Amino acid sequence: MKPTLRRILFSLAVLLWSGVLLYFHASGRINVYLAPDFRPIALVGGLGLAVLGLFNLFTAGQSADCGHDHEGADAEGHDHEASDLPPLTAFLLMVVPVALSVAWTKDEYSANALTSKGLYDAPADFNAPFLAASLPPFTREDIEKSQPKTDDGFYKFNLMELFFAAGDREMQKALDGLKVETEGRWIDEIQRNPNGTRKRLYRLFITCCAADSRPIPIVLEFGKTPPEMPENGWVRVAGVMTFPTEEGILQPVLQVERALAAEPPYEESFMRE
Repeated sequence: MKPTLRRILFSLAVLLWSGVLLYFHASGRINVYLAPDFRPIALVGGLGLAVLGLFNLFTAGQSADCGHDHEGADAEGHDHEASDLPPLTAFLLMVVPVALSVAWTKDEYSANALTSKGLYDAPADFNAPFLAASLPPFTREDIEKSQPKTDDGFYKFNLMELFFAAGDREMQKALDGLKVETEGRWIDEIQRNPNGTRKRLYRLFITCCAADSRPIPIVLEFGKTPPEMPENGWVRVAGVMTFPTEEGILQPVLQVERALAAEPPYEESFMRE
């Protein structure tokens, strides 16, 4: 393959990579892959790749001195860009996996992937004292004074606060028996659910990127057959918060009084602020 055509191919590959990064920013899909602190880095990287790709594309036909002399019979036709890998093969290896990943990904984990990431682990197994410590201390009086409340009397909490209360006695004392409302993704409960009256509600906690994400769950107890909701669909639930010890494991369990399908929030995962 001629050097000019080879440079054009590789320039197009770089531009494709740039386009993917910029597309994820423009579409908002990057929100479920990167924490806010890291999104500008990806944006700058996408813009940098665009500049590099365009520069190489516009200069693909130019020849340049390699910087040293070549003598002898093999001097003519000398090519510093030659490779053992055919250029077209290299181009396909660079663009096909990226294109297929963008086209096929659902921007969410399957149930099996969530299980492997700890969806059903005991709260005590999620050893993150720095996260629990970052939540402000509060009492029942603090909640009554400052926490927003629904029209029907439920205090609004995010799922992280309810989950980490399982490892904080003061938070447990403040929340135990309190009427609360929260929202998250709906999925089956596969542990300690002999009567089929439970579901699990979770959101993802992300430190930097989706690869290090961890499900933050609570158990939903209905006392009867739970309503039908799409798996991994967003649900807003309200009920009484409890922290029973079951089979030696302390669990955050919401005794549900109502559950309704909800629209996904703008940020679909807990991000590091």
